Amino acid sequence: MHYSKLKISADATSKLRYIRQRTGITPNLLCRMAIMTSLEEGVLGGAAIPDEDGSEFNAYTLTGEYGALFAALLRWVEEGQSPETPLSNEELLKRLRGHIHRGVGTLSVRARSPVDILRLIPAAP
Repeated sequence: MHYSKLKISADATSKLRYIRQRTGITPNLLCRMAIMTSLEEGVLGGAAIPDEDGSEFNAYTLTGEYGALFAALLRWVEEGQSPETPLSNEELLKRLRGHIHRGVGTLSVRARSPVDILRLIPAAP
């Protein structure tokens, strides 16, 4: 998955501002958490792809040195273990935006304080 910049939805941008005010965590880190939260929920399915009227992130700012890991996880969730036809780069980017949108929505409900963010991390067995 190749991109240099990614624009997220206006709704996600607004929610990120709100979550940042409550938790003090920067939007790029919140987006990483949102991606992982959404990927845990599974395939986006027939969900509408959100608009691109919000914030814009550079690829490295958004995923850091873990860009390849996020791309692999996205492919694994969206395509399955053995895809018949791999998704195009454009389709993967749309789904990445979709996962950010869905994950930010989930975080906006769950993350009322910095302590709530810690509760999202599963305890080690």
